[in-house]
Amino acid sequence: MSERRGFLAEGPRVGIRPFTYEDGAEFIARVRESRELHHPWLAPPASPDAYAAYAGRLIEDPTKAGFLVCEKGDGGAVAGFININNIVQGGFLCGALGYGAFAHAAGRGLMGEGLDLVVRYAFGPPLRLHRLEINVQPGNTASIALARRCGFRLEGFSPDFLYIDGAWRDHERWAITSDMVKG
Repeated sequence: MSERRGFLAEGPRVGIRPFTYEDGAEFIARVRESRELHHPWLAPPASPDAYAAYAGRLIEDPTKAGFLVCEKGDGGAVAGFININNIVQGGFLCGALGYGAFAHAAGRGLMGEGLDLVVRYAFGPPLRLHRLEINVQPGNTASIALARRCGFRLEGFSPDFLYIDGAWRDHERWAITSDMVKG
């Protein structure tokens, strides 16, 4: 694995960059290594065709933005991913965040650093969003802890919000606005 360039933003240990089709093999390998960590909370693409379709939506759809969180000191290894979905412009200026760490990076603080970078990127040019939301299942304590550490506030509860792993799942709604982020 070679060191990758093209970070949109960098922190001390990670950088964020857009998805590419060329990331498929590494992404799929990381997903397969992380099945136990992800289940039952999310099911990222685990085959070449599924990855190509997933990455294509993030690359081509202007209402989505996908970011890979990459370690700076490990040859650019992909530590996780953060996506902004349902981006709405105009008077709303909002997007819905989804994310996942990969098993080799879990519990090391890399996703917190990456999420901070994505939030700052989303609130600056070119997106200039005002608000980001995270919807997370109440039992997903790691995801809730990440949202809390990164400054998101709990705003509400949505019963039967998303269809995941064969059932409609309740979610807590966490949000952050641009004025909550310090310089």
